[in-house]
Amino acid sequence: MHKRWIIPGLLAAALALAATSAATPGHGQGKGKGHGKKFGPYAVVTDDHGSCGNKWATDTEKRSFRVRHNQDGSYTVTRYDRGTFLTDAGQSPGACETKGKHGATVPADVHGKFHGYLRGRVTGGTFDPKATCPADCGFTDVWIATFFGPSATFSCFVDSHACQFSFAYHARHQGLKFHNWYDKGKGAGTFLKERFHGDIASP
Repeated sequence: MHKRWIIPGLLAAALALAATSAATPGHGQGKGKGHGKKFGPYAVVTDDHGSCGNKWATDTEKRSFRVRHNQDGSYTVTRYDRGTFLTDAGQSPGACETKGKHGATVPADVHGKFHGYLRGRVTGGTFDPKATCPADCGFTDVWIATFFGPSATFSCFVDSHACQFSFAYHARHQGLKFHNWYDKGKGAGTFLKERFHGDIASP
């Protein structure tokens, strides 16, 4: 992943940053039954890294954010990602898993779909729901700085227990032995606990 913060571990799917990002400047899109205010979607293209730390695919996705105000004055921010991926030849995303069944390699140009979320807490800064997005607002760090200001802290970017994520990848048929991969975890930095399951891999 392209890191713009200090995060030990992989957080491969969850924190991958865009190689390119296109966003239509805009504001929140209303509230939904207590779940907070939604922003986006933003078009994003990212490099995706697997359990070995290798780039195994390029993701093309729609990304949105939802903000909920907490009683202690902090904000819960949930990022939702949904899109498609196209693989590079090399190590498969699950090649370095330590548990369960997985493969070792994946051929180029395998295509599939993925979805998932990243959820953390923002403290500091001032929330401005009417902030106007720059062109690269699909970047998580840019989005946080835009809507909360440069002094805001996002718990998924620092040593914290207050972060969780879950991503699922699926590539049907195409001669694969494994066609489902899952990347889930809690915490960030030194508190990161990440789990991989399955793979996108050839026989």
